[in-house]
Amino acid sequence: MSWQIPTQVEQDIIAGKAKYQTFQTGNGGQSILQVPPNSYAVIFGYDFSPAGGGFVYASFITSVAFAGDRPILDQSAIRFFETQQISFYTGTEFFPFIHKVDKQTSVTTDIIQNNVPPAVNNVTRYGIIEEIDNTPIARQVYITSTNDVAITHGLILNAIPATTGAIPVTSRTPGFLTYGGSGQLIQAQTNYGPGATPLQFMQPSPKDFQDFGLGLLPGNPDNQAFATPDATNGLLEANAHLLAIGGDSFVQAAAANYYLCIHYALYSKTIPETRG
Repeated sequence: MSWQIPTQVEQDIIAGKAKYQTFQTGNGGQSILQVPPNSYAVIFGYDFSPAGGGFVYASFITSVAFAGDRPILDQSAIRFFETQQISFYTGTEFFPFIHKVDKQTSVTTDIIQNNVPPAVNNVTRYGIIEEIDNTPIARQVYITSTNDVAITHGLILNAIPATTGAIPVTSRTPGFLTYGGSGQLIQAQTNYGPGATPLQFMQPSPKDFQDFGLGLLPGNPDNQAFATPDATNGLLEANAHLLAIGGDSFVQAAAANYYLCIHYALYSKTIPETRG
């Protein structure tokens, strides 16, 4: 995926009505894009280099040699980097983006020689090398704000099922076209944060939730999936994880950290009511 400058925004930049800007951040999980008074920003894209580069998982000794000078982690430590979230909060609106990060896997071999007479028994073992692909990910967005924009990055390991149930046939979930009437148990309530939080991702929809026979709707339900900060079951700050698995040397490694470059247009005037 790639991003493009929206046509009207590009015309405004060419005409001098707006100024193209970049805001590059990384390392720490919380950043603020500042918007000057009597101005507004139109964020139209970003380039995201995921956290977790520079590490490998190696399954045996030859794989360890193949890893070279890259630190070797176990699979559970690497798994945290496979799902990462970027979110934007404008003071009035919240925009989360969950990214599935590729994990590159390669196979290497190791031969164990057993030359004890009377037979020669050489055994070939196959080892696995796994590493996070932190190639930049381009994303098109359209976010406008007159306020400073809070930008949050973190890692997601868990998506805890809280409620499952069969979806009945309704006007919004007809039989045969949807899961309505299928009898399959569908995950309908998911925790992306601390277990005690009332904020949960609800499916099929928070609207008329009881029509689906799934019980009472919890407080503050949400109709889109996103993680909230929690070191165990929610959004984990990347530096906290790097510190836990490798100490200061991991935190200080540029290859291990995420980087985010935001592309936006800055308008030095009051925001119009119609923004497209």
